[in-house]
Amino acid sequence: MSVPIVVCGAAGRMGRAIIALVAEDSAAQLAAAVEVAGHPALGQDAGVLAGGKPLGVALTADYAAAAKPGTVTLDFTAAPAAVEHLRTAAANGAGIVIGTTGFNDAERKTIDEIAPRTRSVIAANMSIGVNVLLKLVEEAAAALGDSFDAEIVEIHHRLKVDAPSGTALALGRSAAAGLDRNFDQVKRLAREGIVGKRSDAEIGIVALRGGDVIGDHTVIFAGLGERLELSHRAQSRDCLARGAVRAGIWLASQPVGRYSMRDVLGL
Repeated sequence: MSVPIVVCGAAGRMGRAIIALVAEDSAAQLAAAVEVAGHPALGQDAGVLAGGKPLGVALTADYAAAAKPGTVTLDFTAAPAAVEHLRTAAANGAGIVIGTTGFNDAERKTIDEIAPRTRSVIAANMSIGVNVLLKLVEEAAAALGDSFDAEIVEIHHRLKVDAPSGTALALGRSAAAGLDRNFDQVKRLAREGIVGKRSDAEIGIVALRGGDVIGDHTVIFAGLGERLELSHRAQSRDCLARGAVRAGIWLASQPVGRYSMRDVLGL
């Protein structure tokens, strides 16, 4: 039986990519496509909007009506909207996969409170490759130990509004976990001016923005006389969309609880 999928942010680049993939996947079917009230695409057929054949699903602004028990929402909207969608999904007994980033402390606290009340997957990056990278970074950090300095460089397109990326922060947390450090205490988000020499414990992150880069991340472990670099480069948004669809199909058969992409992939 195919999983009924609701796509929030349906007219965006990620939303259209997800709709196209859902239309091709026999394990999923598009149940609803949601956009914000007043969006010019409201009422259009979601399949046509995604560049494919009509699917008989018109874009709607009524998420509450779409989030029915048994459905799974795939959400790539702005942070405040994603939190509200999570709240509605939990109230309605719907599953939800959130790939949105840029949450502030208050929003993260709300997510921590609500996400376990329904079936949910919350991840900074839905890419299968990135989630394997997260595991490799933790293992590498543990193996290399304190004699190597951990630094992260990421670049995204010029329209991305948050920095550093949620994925870069997740990679920093993975490195910190491998080194048995508290990431929030040791993170160093860029450097400017006379900052003094690098401390042994800090984990640095530098964010670059420009052009139409989908997303590149490199974790550098710099030692004395040698350097190990682990990189992931997204060549299209399809890698994120495919991971999200895979997560949604997987989540449909899980008990209530909050999950990560590591759970989805069995890592």
